[in-house]
Parts: sequence; structure tokens; C-alpha cells
Amino acid sequence: MTEIDRRMFLTRTTGGLAAMALVPELKAFGGAHLLDQTLRVGVVGVGRQGREIMGELGKIAGVSVVAVCDVDERRLNSGLRRASGAKGHSSVTELLASGTIDAVAVATPTHTHREVAVECIKAGVHVYLECPLAHTKDDCIAISEAARSAPGVIAAGLQGRSNPVYQLARGFFRSDSVRKLISMRAQNNRKTTWITPSNDPVRKAALNWKLDPLRSNGLAGEWGTQQFDVFHWYTGKYPTRVVGNGGVRFYEDGRTVHDTIACSLMFENGETLGYDATLANSYGGKHEKFFGSNAAIKLGWSHGWLFKEADAPTQGWEVYANRQQFHNDEGITLIAGATKLAEQGKLKEGVGLPNPSVYYALEDWVASIASGGSPACSIDEAARATVVGISANDAIVTGKTVDIDLGGI
Repeated sequence: MTEIDRRMFLTRTTGGLAAMALVPELKAFGGAHLLDQTLRVGVVGVGRQGREIMGELGKIAGVSVVAVCDVDERRLNSGLRRASGAKGHSSVTELLASGTIDAVAVATPTHTHREVAVECIKAGVHVYLECPLAHTKDDCIAISEAARSAPGVIAAGLQGRSNPVYQLARGFFRSDSVRKLISMRAQNNRKTTWITPSNDPVRKAALNWKLDPLRSNGLAGEWGTQQFDVFHWYTGKYPTRVVGNGGVRFYEDGRTVHDTIACSLMFENGETLGYDATLANSYGGKHEKFFGSNAAIKLGWSHGWLFKEADAPTQGWEVYANRQQFHNDEGITLIAGATKLAEQGKLKEGVGLPNPSVYYALEDWVASIASGGSPACSIDEAARATVVGISANDAIVTGKTVDIDLGGI
């Protein structure tokens, strides 16, 4: 979304539903840029996330998944069954040497990203790299340095920046609708084991890398990075210190990577971001909250809401807005493209996104390739968010206050 300063925002909110017209760039909805020819994409890593990427790429006009790559034979065959006519490859080198692709989407385990991404970037193809960016700060720096001289479009999969609801809500956040930021909170609660079963001990260890403390940055790194970036993007700031704790609260199966964590990220001006996550309970799901002196914003990836304070000034558009009741609070639903929908009498039909967030990140990448523009999330921004996630995990594991060092990125 184009930056909207206070004056521009107030100008747009003077006429009825105009406030709801803070519409993200058209490319977030698909079809903004037409490819000159079919974009041939290879997907590297076809586990759960890779297969989801394959499915979402299939929705984008002009894109064809022509190759899949995985070192695990069973997953490779599973990917091939989902991509009719695609060729299978057991190594990235073999895939790149085939000469059949223009772009690569990388969804391998985090600790393998550096090797895979740098090879693809140096090969000159367009690259979409899932996030967190890498397992260590050194790996983040290496990927960032490679991306700076890349001939292709290199996009990072931090999905908030291309999400239409998040783009819309950011316009409200950067206006008097929220005013002074008081505090921030986020959580990610899911009831899941983080275990992929296998009768082969070697394969089981490879598939369950998230439970290996030498290869995993735990919940803060693997999940938190995606959400931390939302706060960086909205505020334009990064935390400088983090404290935290965690433990194995439920899955007493010998694991040492915590199934439940909590941490507090502190910014220079005294603002704090509280974050917690668990594998043992799903209540509340995944969301981020901004608390301001005029209103709070809650973001839930497919939905977003604005909760105004009773003493906040009225801006005129509220009477037209769609509302939802949350116990004693009433939320104004943030709807991308609301003005157009209201004109068609379909405002309520616009509540929630029709596609998952990864779709919009991939569509943004494809649109950037077609237009020659920059993707919504750069590798450098992803590197900074990833280092914040790594630092949060360090604080949780050690029980110490950790200074967040973003130098060199």
C-alpha cells in the first residue's frame, strides 16, 4: 500500500465510506500484471508447506509448476502426484541444470535454506524463499549478500506485507484512528505434536528437524518470526532486547525443544511486544494486537478488526462500517475494497480473505516478476525478522536477557 500520512488519511475519511477505501495495491488481488509468457516454476521441498505452495501457485494465471525437487523420495513422489506433468528431481543442482524453469519456490527445512537459496540465486532464476529466512545470523547475511546482486526477483515469504487485510489495517494504524501506540501482543496457539511419523529412524530424524535444538529455533524462531515482522513493518522499528521462558508442558515424549513459550521484546522507546505460543492448546489461534490510545487493532491473517475507544473522536465513516460483537466489545471489520463492495451491496461478503496468506505472498512475487518491480518483502527485511526470532529463542532457552544485534544486515 502507498504510504498514507495523517493529512491524506483525514482527507479520505471525510466522505462516508471513503475511509473503507484504503485499498491495497491491485496486485494483491491478482491480475495486476500480466506475464509475457508462462512462468515455469520449480518447487524445492514438497513437505506440507511445499505442497501448499504448489496448490496456491496453481491458482495464479500464467504460472505453471513444471518441476518438483526433494531429497526424500516419498515426498518427491507425493509432490509429483499433485503436479500433473511436472518432472521430479532429487537435487537442486539437477533441477537448475535441467534448464526447464524460470523461477524456484523454496520450502525446505529452515537450516537448509542458505545452501539451497544461494545456489538458486546464483543460477539467475527468480526465487521465493519461505521464512524464517535461515537458521543462523551468518546464514541470513550470506543469503542477503547473494540477493543484492541477483538478476532475478528474490522474495521472502513473510506473508503479512502482501496480505490485503494487513495492508489495509496498516493505513489505519498509521493514522489518528489508533493514535499513540501503548503496547503490542501476539500469540500462536495450535494443538499439534510437530511430529511426522516414520518407521525409519534416519528418515524420522530428518523429517522432525524442528524438534532438534541444533537445527531448530523453536516456536519463537519457526513461528514467531512471521509475526514479529508484522510489528516491524507497522512501526518501522525493531526490538533491541528480549527476555523469555519456556518448557515442555504437555508432550512428555523425550523432546527438549519447548512446546510452550512466552517472551517479551523491548524497544528503545519503552514499548514492548509480548509473545506466546504453544503446541498444547489451540484457543485464540494465531493473531497480533496493537493497543493504541484511540483504538486497538486485532489481526487474524484472514480477518482484521478495529476496536475504538469510547472517547476516541468520530471520523464520520463508522456508521457505514460492518461490525462484529466480541463479548463486551464491538469491532469494526477491516474489509479490503470495502467502498466497491458497499456500492454493490456486498459489504458483508467481503469479510475475510478468499485465499490463505501464502497465496498473496506468491501472487505478489509473480506480479513483481511480471512488472520488474520489488516484492512486498525483501530478503534484508526477512533477515532482520529472522534474527529477532533467533534472539527470542536464545533468550527462552538460556533464561537470560539477550541483546538483539541486527548489525551487518
